[in-house]
Amino acid sequence: MRVLITGSSGQIGTNLGMRLLAEGHFVFGIDKRTNAWTTDIPTLLQDISVPQHQFQRGIGPVEYPPVDIVVHLAANAKVHELVEQPQRALENVNITFNVLEYCRANNLPIIFSSSREVYGDIHRYITEESHADFAYTESPYSASKIAGEAFIYSYAQCYGLRYIIFRFSNVYGRYDNDLERMERVIPKFIRMIKNGETITVYGKDKVLDFTYVDDCVDGILAGIRLLLSGEESNHVINLAYGQGNKLAAMAQYVGEALGVPPVMKFEPARVGEVTHYVANIGKARALLGYNPRTTLQEGIHKSVAWSLDWWEKHPK
Repeated sequence: MRVLITGSSGQIGTNLGMRLLAEGHFVFGIDKRTNAWTTDIPTLLQDISVPQHQFQRGIGPVEYPPVDIVVHLAANAKVHELVEQPQRALENVNITFNVLEYCRANNLPIIFSSSREVYGDIHRYITEESHADFAYTESPYSASKIAGEAFIYSYAQCYGLRYIIFRFSNVYGRYDNDLERMERVIPKFIRMIKNGETITVYGKDKVLDFTYVDDCVDGILAGIRLLLSGEESNHVINLAYGQGNKLAAMAQYVGEALGVPPVMKFEPARVGEVTHYVANIGKARALLGYNPRTTLQEGIHKSVAWSLDWWEKHPK
């Protein structure tokens, strides 16, 4: 397979790219920043958020190598940060439009990384793919993902685009500890609890569906193979573990793995953040044979071990 990955320097992009390379596939990455963890993924440094690039084989004046499929992961991703800087949500829409134009020009199928945020704050506990109600949009970030999905549906109708949309949920694991660039809650908790600092949990009763990155990559790979087989296309699929856990429980697992009891204080959930989500993953199981295997407790222990090893080998 020949796979182009946008956002190849991010956590999911890095794990996916490394897995594809290990399996002998061709990978070409696009990102606006260098990869903090590896130089193994061939990557073009390019900001694809600029509105309405000119298209030939590549975006702008740069030619991309021929590929079979695009996995579009590039996005500004922190919900609370996009509440404070909503223009970054518009960048997400521009990025997706540009990538779709590239796919249209080259007749390529696309895997799109959407989010459980499109369901809104689920006091109604609706998580089936066909039941998302976009009237419940909670944040500019979720609006940007809804807009991306809408563009994909329209390109399928007008231009025959073949797609799979994955709605991810709190992916964690290797290659997510670049806290100076973007604060992610699990590596942040690992560092703070390790240092004996008090952590702030935004939402004492917040329940989320945490997905270990290897399970996420397994699902993406199954989606790539399904699209390239020509047997199925044009599906929206939840990709998660399928079980909810409180943030406080996650923090306790971090402390358990470190051997340091966490000191927590609780604050209300921040504006725009979902407070309850547990995915229905029946469609992923049926269509992709998806079978997530990593419990949160096991995944946190793996994440802590990886982060400690990385920080030891790469001191500031």
